[in-house]
Amino acid sequence: MTAVAPTVDSGQKVEAKPEKRKGTGAWARRAPLLPALLFTIVVTQIPFILTVVYSFQSWNLVRPGSQHFVGFGNYVDVFADSQFRGAMLNTVVLTVVCVLVALLLGLGLALLLDRKFLGRGVVRTLLITPFLILPAAGALLWKTTMFDPTYGLLNFVFGGETDWLSEFPLGSVMAQVVWQWTPFMMLLILAGLQSQPKDVLEAAQVDGAGRWRTFASITLPHLSRYLQLSVLLGAIYIVNSFDAIFLMTQGGPGTASTNLPYYIYQRAFQGFDIGQSSAMGVIVVILTLIVATFALRLMFRAFDVSKGVVK
Repeated sequence: MTAVAPTVDSGQKVEAKPEKRKGTGAWARRAPLLPALLFTIVVTQIPFILTVVYSFQSWNLVRPGSQHFVGFGNYVDVFADSQFRGAMLNTVVLTVVCVLVALLLGLGLALLLDRKFLGRGVVRTLLITPFLILPAAGALLWKTTMFDPTYGLLNFVFGGETDWLSEFPLGSVMAQVVWQWTPFMMLLILAGLQSQPKDVLEAAQVDGAGRWRTFASITLPHLSRYLQLSVLLGAIYIVNSFDAIFLMTQGGPGTASTNLPYYIYQRAFQGFDIGQSSAMGVIVVILTLIVATFALRLMFRAFDVSKGVVK
């Protein structure tokens, strides 16, 4: 038997389906983002590349003709600088203490605001207010109204004429930073509290679990991802604190309250040492990336990024 090939009627038009170009669709979706990407590259990456280049040079603006290549000499000098190590220690202490204290205070305030009571909206607005104030305005407010040795509220309440900014410079800065960032922690934790399934809490209450048992066994595990996010974002912002130190203590007395951002500012804009200040900036960026990498790994364990859902 011979196979007969099917015939196509000449009157019928066979339309060829155009192949979908995946690349065109992808570029069409990404094209609106290109201006923002180019702006980000120009504003962030190009200055960082120039900073890396300057970090390998010895260059002081007050000495014309001093610019020359020194390799890793600036990095060696930076790590041998005792003031840099002291500023790094102050940065670590300031960040750890402020994040932990603000986290605990935010957790306590969030637990209070999660309950229904008369005037809760007004109280919530008042507690959020410190986060809405500009950091510079908040620093000046605490310097003049709280820590002033003559007219400050602290001396009015506790008595005496203690110069808080001179005797407790780092502690004074910590108090202002905690006051500034506690509402931020409170909002994140409050969002986690309000996302709890109510049926689980009701089931625990029916089973006879007390408030502390319910909080420790149900609420706290549910808040773990929100607490981790609060620590991560709070540390990123607080480690770059500059306004409070610049306006309240100027890094003093001596270098008692100097952190890395303020010390880099001193070397760059007061000492005009472009080479070493650039090396300090590169070191700070590298250390921040290392810490952020470990922190993000912890976050990815709580948030299933690959599947797009939260565990």
